[in-house]
Amino acid sequence: MSPSAKRALVVGAGPAGLAAAEVLASNGIAVTIHERMPNPARKFLLAGRGGLNLTHSEPLDVFLTRYGLARRCLEPAIRAFPPQDLRAWSEGLGAPTFVGSSGRIFPKAMKASPLLRAWLNRLGGLGVELVSRSRWTGWDGDALTFDGPRTVERADVAIFALGGASWPRLGSDGSWQETFAERGAGIVPLRPSNSGFLVSWSDVFKTKSAGQPLKRARFSFGGEEVRGEAMITSYGIEGGAIYALSSALRDALDTHETAVLEIDLMPDVGQGALIEKLSGGTKESLANRLRKAGLSPVAASLIREDVFGAALPSSANSLAERIKATHIKLTGAAPIDRAISTAGGIAWGSLNRDFSLKSDPSTFVCGEMLDWEAPTGGYLLQACFATGRAAAAGALVRLRTTR
Repeated sequence: MSPSAKRALVVGAGPAGLAAAEVLASNGIAVTIHERMPNPARKFLLAGRGGLNLTHSEPLDVFLTRYGLARRCLEPAIRAFPPQDLRAWSEGLGAPTFVGSSGRIFPKAMKASPLLRAWLNRLGGLGVELVSRSRWTGWDGDALTFDGPRTVERADVAIFALGGASWPRLGSDGSWQETFAERGAGIVPLRPSNSGFLVSWSDVFKTKSAGQPLKRARFSFGGEEVRGEAMITSYGIEGGAIYALSSALRDALDTHETAVLEIDLMPDVGQGALIEKLSGGTKESLANRLRKAGLSPVAASLIREDVFGAALPSSANSLAERIKATHIKLTGAAPIDRAISTAGGIAWGSLNRDFSLKSDPSTFVCGEMLDWEAPTGGYLLQACFATGRAAAAGALVRLRTTR
């Protein structure tokens, strides 16, 4: 690049930041990425350990509803880079994808590391420079300051992709909030999303059941129902089905301090059929009746934790009612650093449509720094990729129209 070439800084080397860097570099912009960790995309790699869920195959109009109140702001970016484009992009990096039984989309390798290596190689080929162990500390006039190999950097535009505050040991700790507020951005406080919840289990249940999965159950709260699995932990309950209800549960806890989760422990068995299964001989132990009815050991223990039941009923009718509707009192959300993602961030009202700050149009923001949340299932990564590319597209327009 010539000395007069346009230059961009990207701060944060997660999926959103790398996506922004790729768009900019592909259009001839000299790009430098600053990343506070020793290696890029640490959370992306962690997400890929159990199979990297890139996106989802459901129709786009349904897909977009998963973003709730933020849909209006995210929709243009996602329509510009929808799930089929993300799959094609992955394929172009030598990582073909497939649709799982749940409709979720994964790389066939079921890992993040091969995809990330190929992506970084592409970025290197485009001339993108990565500066690791470089923590952004703020602004000095129009320059960005860092605690790292380079302390001051100047560029024509800067794109920030610093993440939220979940899993801070992987790089995103939310420490940017105060500095951005001083720069004129409105900040919606960060809160846990896709998180577990606290339950005051009895000592007996905690000792016996912590670490055990609760399978094939139906979880209900506030008119919403989710079928799936959860994990009993020493502090409470977490897992995919809980994450799907987490925003409603969290908001209820913010207002009322407690929330009651209802669980149908045998959703595939009607109450009448369950009563028949439980109507064993009078000499049969209660534990044996529950086992013969098909209740798992952890579920049989959980019904004793019902917040409305001081003692376990012995009649088949009452037992069936408890199994079909066990009520667990949640006392709080798990700490934000244990959440999969976060809600809150830079308020949409602080941004122009091109993802630049109204108070500083040469500064763009993308990814989980923005005020949105979504359930797991590919929606989180899809929005990070899409907003990263949208911010880069906005930066390109600015670079082409300003001297």
